[in-house]
Amino acid sequence: MYKTISNIKCNDCGVFTQNADYCKNCGAIISYKVQQELKEEAFKKQQIAEVIRERENPSLPVRLMKHPFFLYKVVGWILHSVFLVISAIGAFLAWFIAMVAAG
Repeated sequence: MYKTISNIKCNDCGVFTQNADYCKNCGAIISYKVQQELKEEAFKKQQIAEVIRERENPSLPVRLMKHPFFLYKVVGWILHSVFLVISAIGAFLAWFIAMVAAG
């Protein structure tokens, strides 16, 4: 079986390199496959960092509900309850409008 010879030109220094992932002159990444793998890995790390940030940085009512001071806990529960009631009213209005529009 024949091995394919690939000559890739380095974008940094302009030297052609055969069958390598890195430039023989300057050491830059010249393989498109390696570049794509690095981009995918960076994207996955970014997604993981966003999920960790969301878990470690909850909303104001949730933070207040976990606060050790009693009055802050009460305020957090009130804010959380108000948000739930407003969401329920909005969901009911959306359902009602859809039912009226449907006939």
